Amino acid sequence: MLPRHVVDNLQNVLGKESVITDREALLCYSYDATRLERLPDIIVKPVTPDEVVSILNIANHEKIPVIPRGAGTGFAGGSVPVQGGVVLSLQNMDRIIEINKDDMYMVVEPGVVTKAIQKAAEAEGLFYPPDPSSVNICTIGGNISTGAGGARGIKYGTTKDYVMGLDVAIASGEIISIGTRAPRSAAGYDLTRLMVGSEGTMGVITKAILRLIPLPEKTITVTALFSGMNSAASVISLLLKSPVRPSVLEFLDRESIRVVRDLLPLKAREKAEAMLLIELDGPEGTVDKGLPKIEEICKRSGALDFEVASTSSDRERLWTARRSVSPALYKINPTKINEDVVVPRSRLSELIVEIENISLKYKLQIVSFGHAGDGNLHINIMTDEKNHEEFERAKKAVKALFEATLRLNGSISGEHGIGVTKASFLSMEVGKMAIEIMKGIKKAFDPNNILNPGKLWI
Repeated sequence: MLPRHVVDNLQNVLGKESVITDREALLCYSYDATRLERLPDIIVKPVTPDEVVSILNIANHEKIPVIPRGAGTGFAGGSVPVQGGVVLSLQNMDRIIEINKDDMYMVVEPGVVTKAIQKAAEAEGLFYPPDPSSVNICTIGGNISTGAGGARGIKYGTTKDYVMGLDVAIASGEIISIGTRAPRSAAGYDLTRLMVGSEGTMGVITKAILRLIPLPEKTITVTALFSGMNSAASVISLLLKSPVRPSVLEFLDRESIRVVRDLLPLKAREKAEAMLLIELDGPEGTVDKGLPKIEEICKRSGALDFEVASTSSDRERLWTARRSVSPALYKINPTKINEDVVVPRSRLSELIVEIENISLKYKLQIVSFGHAGDGNLHINIMTDEKNHEEFERAKKAVKALFEATLRLNGSISGEHGIGVTKASFLSMEVGKMAIEIMKGIKKAFDPNNILNPGKLWI
């Protein structure tokens, strides 16, 4: 519980309605998609950058933890207040400030939902490609803080490729403006890139300048069904080597298909052991010319079926299915450990073999799906945390998965970030010296360690 004078100071700055202490509300802000829980001491909901600055001034003076939070959709525990303190909810800072059609950028506050950014861009004939699976509810501040990706990464890259500049409130109570509205800059260290993926440990984003690109003229969505995972993996390799570059290349294994079967075409329900969800976009002529080539590659590699979504509602139904896989997995087991490893694209088939071996060794069901086009799979180890012996096996399986990923020259996180759940494993990938350098950088921004402490490393 915070001292009374701290609560009073926060209320004086924000008003009583924006400072929340009742237990029911605190519970709602105590967890994210990992289901890890820790009750905060208080929730604050600023509306302006000046209010964010005032919150940080109070917290820094009192040395109280501050945990920036968007929509709480993260899978690494990054917004869980593991040391209590102040949850700084940015949901009320949700304005789209500017859309510049000539220079193709958008200026937004951190609480804007990512889908709203996409729709606003499309209304102007522009395109914001990053599309995490939680696109309908996640916020841009959270996307930037975790370095979120999404299905279109294969062609368009991830969030980091679209952040041109940021306003960031740092622990000392100052706002720094970094980056530029210009197409490029070589002015000193790239602090904008440094902030992307920093998980709220160095500052609180109060404004973002996002790069936009022209909206593709045409998009086609198709499904290809296969009798086994190896056949699907071979198609992925061939498609990546072909001159036709899909904008989306998503993979679902048998269990992923099963848990969302009611949303999928009948043929997928009946005979698919693996499925690829593929999109091709661009000028109409280019898309029409590329589609037969993709179909030929799929069928030559043993596709059981190749079907084009004929209407926008069919396309949306497929995407609803894909985005529903993760929550639907709780139909299988009450607990899932969701990891988001990534490997070089050429080694994806080896990763699939490693996953099968880990599943057999630890006698656990493992469900895989995700962004196969850029080597990023979501590996879900299904278990029951109430079964102590099984859950211990599951934790060993996680370490084995990370070891296998690093042997394949991959990374333990492709888009979820490190947060709490991977903090003990980060040194496996980057080494102790790199972590010490990261700690030094954080200290320069946050000498009193008030910003999201307990994350990234142990």
